Amino acid sequence: MTMAGRRTPYEIYWEILTFCRTPRSFTGIINRCDLNSKTGQEYLDFLAGKGYLAVVREEDRTCYASTPKAAEYTEAFARLYRSLFDRIPGFRL
Repeated sequence: MTMAGRRTPYEIYWEILTFCRTPRSFTGIINRCDLNSKTGQEYLDFLAGKGYLAVVREEDRTCYASTPKAAEYTEAFARLYRSLFDRIPGFRL
């Protein structure tokens, strides 16, 4: 989290992509990343549109999974964050 305690969109992207290393349901993502449904859907649509999240159909439910392209973002973000704050970005995984 940033110094003021509010997450930036970049931190939220990182959280979602990190959490979705294995396929996750919409409800699981918004609960784990502490988002409301409308905002959560906007983030997921954005990341899917950029090719960082894939929509995965598992039986009768839709899940989201990070793509290999997402690793570029999560690694670069973690390096940048570590250089600024001397620690890795954290959230409760």
